[in-house]
Amino acid sequence: MHCEPANSIITKFGGPEAVAAIVEATPGQVRRWRRSKEKGGTGGAVPHWHIGKLMLAAQARRIRLKADDFLPTATPVPAEAVL
Repeated sequence: MHCEPANSIITKFGGPEAVAAIVEATPGQVRRWRRSKEKGGTGGAVPHWHIGKLMLAAQARRIRLKADDFLPTATPVPAEAVL
């Protein structure tokens, strides 16, 4: 399972290789965005220093991408965790 919102953003651009070229990173670094924090990833967070480049690239490529797309999605809280 890939973590959001990074997975959706990476998919919109065509994969980790395409995103890596845009943000001047390695594909492995970009793949890490989709991994959970427990597995050494960012838990779906796109590093903030890459957001501007991705927004400009999306505009140039006519990819629908807005600032809200980078916000974390709500994670359901198990009932037993609610006090």
